[in-house]
Amino acid sequence: MCDRCVIVVRDRMTELSLDAASSTQDTRRTLPRMPEKQHSEPATTDPHDAAIERAFLREVLITEAGAVSAFAQRVGSGVETGIHRAIDLLEACRGHVVVSGMGKSGLIGAKISATLSSLGQPSHFVHPAEAVHGDLGSIRADDVVLLLSWSGETQEVVALASILKADNIPTVGLSSKAKSSLARACRAHVDLGDLTEACPLNLAPTASTTLTLAVGDALALGLAQRRNFGKDDFHKHHPGGMLGAGLRPVTEVLRFRVGKNLAAVSDTSSVRDALRAAGEGRRAGAIVLVDALGRLSGIFTDGDLRRHVNSGSLAVLDASIATVMTRHPATLSTDSLVRDAVQMIQERRLDEIPVVDHDGKPVGLVDVQDLIAMRIVCE
Repeated sequence: MCDRCVIVVRDRMTELSLDAASSTQDTRRTLPRMPEKQHSEPATTDPHDAAIERAFLREVLITEAGAVSAFAQRVGSGVETGIHRAIDLLEACRGHVVVSGMGKSGLIGAKISATLSSLGQPSHFVHPAEAVHGDLGSIRADDVVLLLSWSGETQEVVALASILKADNIPTVGLSSKAKSSLARACRAHVDLGDLTEACPLNLAPTASTTLTLAVGDALALGLAQRRNFGKDDFHKHHPGGMLGAGLRPVTEVLRFRVGKNLAAVSDTSSVRDALRAAGEGRRAGAIVLVDALGRLSGIFTDGDLRRHVNSGSLAVLDASIATVMTRHPATLSTDSLVRDAVQMIQERRLDEIPVVDHDGKPVGLVDVQDLIAMRIVCE
């Protein structure tokens, strides 16, 4: 090829290159511009965040409540859970209900045992491992044994069930599987059903222990209902503490009694005469007033007297007390309990409450200060 031809070809190639570059630029100018990807901030997963923690705690409580609710629905709809058969065995018990379980089930079992005792059924807890190493002597022929194992396969609990079965001692099992080893070894078995733990890992016993405890309470209360366990029975098993004090008859705690250190004053008296009749020294914070038949007609408190005197007139002292007394005051009967007095004081903000017999005649006066001294009511 001659030199001139080479130059022509080179110039033509240069032109084509320039055209291609220009075309590319035009294409770039005409293509729509893609929007830049937006990088949103990830939602916080900080466990200390209040909103996250509230949601998590709510889910825990919903899960645990759901486990109890699901079992309650099974019982209510008549699905066979074995719970009635279990109560039958407990009702027939003439000795102790012995409760046993390993680990968390054992802790729940101890509480169930305490509930049974408080509701009139003698009960105690035995550790399953210790039972097979010498403590079987604490289980007698007239006892019923309540065995807890969520899986129904806990080796120590199943072994104890097998020994008791051989000794013909009635056993009640609580587990999540109707065909577990524990279920097969027990005379009665309560099928708690499957569930998901409240633990996010579905490992820590949470919903399962809550359900076991609730079913244990149901067994204890069902037994108490069959035996007509009442207030008096409950008081016998709770003579001390707040429960015991609240179940005492109100007449047992009266410090001010009519005929002893409390006068029942005629409502025809003047305020002055009524105050004299109330006596000197330590007296009640109110005067109980009676009609001609000796029935309670009203009450006149120290607060009533103070309000009248502070109004600037002493003429009230010579007025008929019937004109200034509180008529038809709230009362307690001789059948009332201390807890009834506490409820009335808290709801009506009363300081003194007359106690009357079945004829409406006053027998004494409950003073809030006495209940405060007993630590039943807070100041």
